[in-house]
This record gives sequence, structure tokens and C-alpha cells, in this order.
Amino acid sequence: MSIVLTPFARPRLFPRTPRGNTIQDITPEQFEAHLNRETPHVVLDGYAPFCKLHVHRNWTSTRCLTVPITDDNRHLLRSGYEARNREELPVLVRWFEGVESPRAEYLVVILYSAEQLAKEGSPIDADWGVVGCIYTAEPDEIPMAPITMLRNALGVEEGGSGVPLDREAYRRSVEFWERNANWRP
Repeated sequence: MSIVLTPFARPRLFPRTPRGNTIQDITPEQFEAHLNRETPHVVLDGYAPFCKLHVHRNWTSTRCLTVPITDDNRHLLRSGYEARNREELPVLVRWFEGVESPRAEYLVVILYSAEQLAKEGSPIDADWGVVGCIYTAEPDEIPMAPITMLRNALGVEEGGSGVPLDREAYRRSVEFWERNANWRP
């Protein structure tokens, strides 16, 4: 099985100007090599048949992606409208500023099959493409953000995957994201 970083994931996980809330200590090429060389700690099914999650023990200093919202840090939450790339419409997002999370114990690598990526107009020369990575304390995924689930349900024309909305998964997502937020340095 071969794995490559997709053009969508590369700038998000390895931005030109490194940030404290992205993958640390390695290059995109080293990340790809590790994924192709090392057996994952566990492989989980994703939200659709074309999606797999490869859970690796964190071999970097990368920090957890999310921070619990508390009365002590709630005032540090920020929000704004952002697009993930030039083609997508901006959506409302929120994050912490001035909060740092602990080192992640696991990197949960989100993979899409080559067939799905071709369907979305992003063909790859590998069996699987990395579309994202979640940095967590536990060897499990965190729920996809509600807006990502909605975008996926809108279809590939709007930057999604075309997978219909799962109402129960959406409710679990809202429950998690009401109590947690991403952070930015």
C-alpha cells in the first residue's frame, strides 16, 4: 500500500511558515516516508468506505489539535470566516488564541482512496492520499467538525466528498465541539 500527501493536505499540515499548531520537527517527505515505512498502531474505519484512519504514535513534538473550553479560557476564544482554499466559500470557524495544548500522544492520519480523490478532481499516484491529520491524546479520532460534515453533504462542487449527512454523527460532533476548540499560536 502506498501513501502520499495530497495537494490539499500539504499546505495545511506543513505550511510555508511553520506554526506551533501544525506537524513539527519533520518535512513533508519525512512524514510520507514514515507513513509508508511504519505500521500504524491501529487502523480505524473512517466516515465513509473510501476513508481510513491510520493511528500512529506521535514521533514528533506536535501538540494536540484541540483544547477543552473552560470558564478560565473561554474569554480567549476567537472566531472568523475562513475558506480552506481559494475555491471554497468561507465558513464560520472558532479557535483559541493565547492557549497552548499538550504534546499529542498520537497522530491520526486521515486517508482517502485514490478512487475517491479522482472523483473529487484530485488524482494521485498512490493507493491512498493524506487529506488531513488529527493530533490527539488518545488513539482515536475526534469528531469531524459540524461544518465539515455539512460541506461533505453538499458534494464535491462545494469542496465536500458527497457523503450524505449522518444526523447522529452530526449530533455527536456538536456535543464535542461545544466543549472543545482548536488553538492557534
